[in-house]
Amino acid sequence: MQATTTSDTGRYSRPAVLLHWAMALVIALGYLAIEMRGPKGSESRVFWTGVHLWCGSLVLALAVLRILWRLWRGAPPEIAAARVATFLARLVHVALYVFIVAQPLLGILMLNTGGHPLVLPGVGVPVTLVGADPLARTVIHRAHVLVGNFFYFVIGLHALAAIGHHVVFRDATLRRML
Repeated sequence: MQATTTSDTGRYSRPAVLLHWAMALVIALGYLAIEMRGPKGSESRVFWTGVHLWCGSLVLALAVLRILWRLWRGAPPEIAAARVATFLARLVHVALYVFIVAQPLLGILMLNTGGHPLVLPGVGVPVTLVGADPLARTVIHRAHVLVGNFFYFVIGLHALAAIGHHVVFRDATLRRML
């Protein structure tokens, strides 16, 4: 049985919707984990740091799947809107795609430049992309934190825009991703 194409219904395909909402949940959990981690050396910090590492790794894996799916299946046609709104929507979507790839990679690089491989709890396979470099770690850590904080704002803007389209404009923007 062939899935309905996105252009046939004006909605995103089921796999695209599943990947979107799975990623939203994993990103939210990753943010929660980093905020809940507790003081250095505590069991709480070890647990929540492990959750954060898993979330970052899952975001990167889901990002690859999302990008491949988007390239293969495309997206439904855009809803008619003012050119400025369309431009802003595209800009936010590009920023979100950059974030879901760059932020996990920055996290891995931060660990690696600190002299540690990424080792996911329960898996035990070390991932090392680069060697230790204390100066680079400082810069990458700052970038990871800055990008993470910036994306609180972008993700919130994305969610508010979807709700605004649903409540104020009463168009199908939100329903296309449900």
